[in-house]
Amino acid sequence: MTALPRGETPGSPAAASDDADATPGADGPGPSAGQSADDASGGSPTDDDTGDADGAAGADAGADADAGADAGAGPEDAGSVTDGGESGRADAAAPLSEAEAELAAQRELRQRIEQRKAEKEGPIAAGTKLSGKAADLMAAVRAVESGEQPAGAFFDSPAPSPAGPRRAAPAPAPSPPRAPAPPAAPRAAPPEAVAATAAVLSEGGAPAALAGAAAEALGAQAPDVLRADPWQLLAVPGVTPERADGFARALLGGGCGPDDERRTAALVGWLLERAALRGHTVLDAAEVREALAGRSVSDPEAAVRHAVAEGVVLVFQDGQDEQDGQDEQDGRGGQEAPESEAATAATAPDEPVRVLLGLDRYALAEESLADGLARLVSTCEKDADWSRAAADTNPGSAAELIRAAAAHGLVAHTGGEAARAEPAALITAARELGLRALGATHSVDGGQRLASATGVPESAVTLAGLLAGTEGPGRDEEGALAVDLLVVLDAPQLDVESAAILVESLADGTRLVLSGDPGVLGSAGAGRVFADVLAARACPQVVSRTPDPGPIGELVSGIGIGELNQVEAPGKEVVIVPVRDAGEAVHRTVQLVADSVPRAIGVPSADTQVITVGHGGAAGTRALNAALKQRLNPGPGRFGGFDPGDRVVHVPAPGRIVPAVVVSADAEGLRLDCAGTTVVVPQERVASFVRHGWALSAHQAAGTRWPAVVVVLPGDAAQGLSRSWVYTAFGRGERHLSVVHGVDQALPRAVAQPPALDRTTRLRALLEAPAH
Repeated sequence: MTALPRGETPGSPAAASDDADATPGADGPGPSAGQSADDASGGSPTDDDTGDADGAAGADAGADADAGADAGAGPEDAGSVTDGGESGRADAAAPLSEAEAELAAQRELRQRIEQRKAEKEGPIAAGTKLSGKAADLMAAVRAVESGEQPAGAFFDSPAPSPAGPRRAAPAPAPSPPRAPAPPAAPRAAPPEAVAATAAVLSEGGAPAALAGAAAEALGAQAPDVLRADPWQLLAVPGVTPERADGFARALLGGGCGPDDERRTAALVGWLLERAALRGHTVLDAAEVREALAGRSVSDPEAAVRHAVAEGVVLVFQDGQDEQDGQDEQDGRGGQEAPESEAATAATAPDEPVRVLLGLDRYALAEESLADGLARLVSTCEKDADWSRAAADTNPGSAAELIRAAAAHGLVAHTGGEAARAEPAALITAARELGLRALGATHSVDGGQRLASATGVPESAVTLAGLLAGTEGPGRDEEGALAVDLLVVLDAPQLDVESAAILVESLADGTRLVLSGDPGVLGSAGAGRVFADVLAARACPQVVSRTPDPGPIGELVSGIGIGELNQVEAPGKEVVIVPVRDAGEAVHRTVQLVADSVPRAIGVPSADTQVITVGHGGAAGTRALNAALKQRLNPGPGRFGGFDPGDRVVHVPAPGRIVPAVVVSADAEGLRLDCAGTTVVVPQERVASFVRHGWALSAHQAAGTRWPAVVVVLPGDAAQGLSRSWVYTAFGRGERHLSVVHGVDQALPRAVAQPPALDRTTRLRALLEAPAH
């Protein structure tokens, strides 16, 4: 690792003389200052803002700060339990505690749910999820919204019986070629609905610019919905409770207050939506009540009960599913415990009951995913003989992975960048056996690297393209993906909704391998699928023994175990550039990208990527992109702030970016070159779906590598650092890594701090339940 004094750059005479005395890590004296939520958002999923539609109309810079304050950490409240089964609560015996009464109500409600489910038909046939959204998921959500089903109907989704597979695995014969469908353009709201919505917004003092987003979020009936319930404005991204309160007061006058049930229900839903942006699929009810109290709600517990009764959220009890399943397995479900056990329970102190609240879309996705994974495990051919393929592979982790995939329907594989060769070897071996084997990656770059490793271009696709039907072998006559083995690389980037749709799209008997590096940042969407599968030990796990090579690999491997080590970098593979403040950080970054790295390392500016902690601040992505554009491609920004030749990222869906270059613009919109594919972004969507891409956040950079990377750590970025963030950012460089370092000792402290369980989900518990 090479540390440069201020004012020196790689390749300069002074820098060369200092190489021998270089020390790793945190020598920079930059002050460690506090930062705003916008500046420090890099440490959470909102750093990439699921694409970070900065230009979205009405986006409020304080939205993330509000979300963090409202749904932040709060003490677990064992004495106040809320759910939708108040009728059961009324029948509880007086001596019971609130927790015990709540458990009784839950069990009674679950019995009624199971009775209703027993009268219904089996699970929805696979193959119905052929659009971007799963049809059955949407049907379930609409049923709740329309009142056809109670909100509690999704408490328990029984696992499909392993004795009756839904469909047979497709034959291994190659499927007929299928022309890929063109990418679907985002649907805009009807002009008349937008105009009517704008009128209502103006009447309530809200910006008319929100009309398009409101009409898209609330549908064609948005004007009527907003008049009846002004707090539905919170469904529009970027709108804060303060703005929604002002809008409601303007429309309703004195007829509304802080405890208006419309307001409290909307606030509960808003808190859960904001939590989902930070990766949570559920929140502790105590946190929600605390956040409601901070929003002037006088009776937060009643507000939560009302939200559950209205179907805004669902309620779960942490660990109750597993305990109920264990009781049934022990043969005493619904029976009293033996006398000895009852005595033990009587003398043991009461344990607090943790109540979780979640949105139905994530609840159904987690339960569907858990059931789908169990289905793949149970329907896989267990006695497949791939021994010759394993023997023909280099001994080690690759052969072990092949043997595991031959014997199991679900396998987890972990390792760094060099370990990606092992899933490639598995795909190659399976294809040589005549199986339809396919690898799916998070990014276009990842797909290109996988195709290069297998030598078969059609063996690698992006996961988004596979689900959309624009890439891959297509689907069989029953709607299942026409594959026998699917390897998902970059598995930590898999959110729970995408995972549920993917697993539902796999036929019985299909083998699924989830492969990735557990040390990198998690998905932009809600959930922690890969981490939950690993923690639940739901399948065999193959740990790669292939180390990442070179000084960068050595540095990143140390970070993964909490050590910021000094590494030898004779070819200036790793360079530290100390800076005093954010202004100097921007200046040195531009100097590195435009001059030093191309001259000293031989990597052109177009192949050098800048990564920083947040989007805002004096050295965030916005400031860095502005400075880099001024140096590398100056222009007036005549096409919505962009010029031909600008390096940008296209955000076709939340949480997914595609690097691109601006080509031109016309009446249809802004034309982009995305790795050889022309994409036209309509004019009205340019501000939301396109941003400059010389500098990215670490979340946006996950799943992609560049020949050279410049990681910028200004002094005010200290609060946004974590081991996962540093591990991800430093690992994006293939040949060269420069660290513009101004956070002093905050960097080694962040690396040494063990990763925290920063997302609350139910998937692990569902996978650990006896039914799975």
